[in-house]
Amino acid sequence: MKQISKEVLVDAANRLLFTMSDEQYETLDQEFKTLTKLMGKIGEIEGLENYEPMTFPFNAETDFLREDEPQEILPRDVALKNAGSKQDDQVKLPKVVL
Repeated sequence: MKQISKEVLVDAANRLLFTMSDEQYETLDQEFKTLTKLMGKIGEIEGLENYEPMTFPFNAETDFLREDEPQEILPRDVALKNAGSKQDDQVKLPKVVL
């Protein structure tokens, strides 16, 4: 499996708007190496392709949930009432894409 380089980790951190020390990058790099090695081991299991991928560790019953049906539309002023920052009658969020 392909290893994740420090440059990729630095780029991801910058895109997520946080910084890390060189020591933290080294720790993260070691953790990714361990995960990559373990994923390779899982791939070696015979007959693994015969099993359906699992999204939850056990069957979860969801029949108690209500149907998702449209209801009354929330008025804009009520929807914006608790917004921390507003602009042009919309919620203003920080830019997350560089």
